[in-house]
Amino acid sequence: MAGRSDDLTSASDASLVVAIGRYRQAALAEAYRRHGGAVFGLARRLLGDPVKGEEIVQEVFLRLWQRPEAFDPDRGSLRSYLLATTHGRAVDLLRSEGSRRRREERDALLTAEAGYDLEREVWDLSVSERVQQAVAALPDGERRAIELAYFRGYTYREVAGLLDEPEGTVKSRIRAGLSRMRSALVESGLGAGGGPAWD
Repeated sequence: MAGRSDDLTSASDASLVVAIGRYRQAALAEAYRRHGGAVFGLARRLLGDPVKGEEIVQEVFLRLWQRPEAFDPDRGSLRSYLLATTHGRAVDLLRSEGSRRRREERDALLTAEAGYDLEREVWDLSVSERVQQAVAALPDGERRAIELAYFRGYTYREVAGLLDEPEGTVKSRIRAGLSRMRSALVESGLGAGGGPAWD
């Protein structure tokens, strides 16, 4: 399978590729000896990383070994073909890494936002539950006035009409009920600092 290397040192690039097509490893070694340095130099310059540059060199010569027919001597020299292949693989790698990085950044952002929303949702549910408990614990007159004014959107005057009570009495009951609720919510752990304004 392997030929004599002294036969190949003077062979043309086109002859080397023909020999590679016949599975002559010495031909591939000679092609590497001639063009490996240029391929590595281009890959390292494009990628800015000698380790990745070496990986590209391996890929380029492996591709030449597996598909020597892809080289067309009528379209240019073997070196030009190898450098064009190197450029294409390096650009593919850069694009792939850029896509992966953008995908990771996007996933990290979505995860952070999802975590924030979940935390906020839990907090809102907790607040809602405690407010309902505080409202339910109010005396009947205060609870009814607050429910009509704050949960059903009636004005104080309309609440007074619906309850058939003087407006001043309704306001007093609402004020007393809100004060009772504030105390209950503070006791339950919802501090006044970040909570909603109740009056």
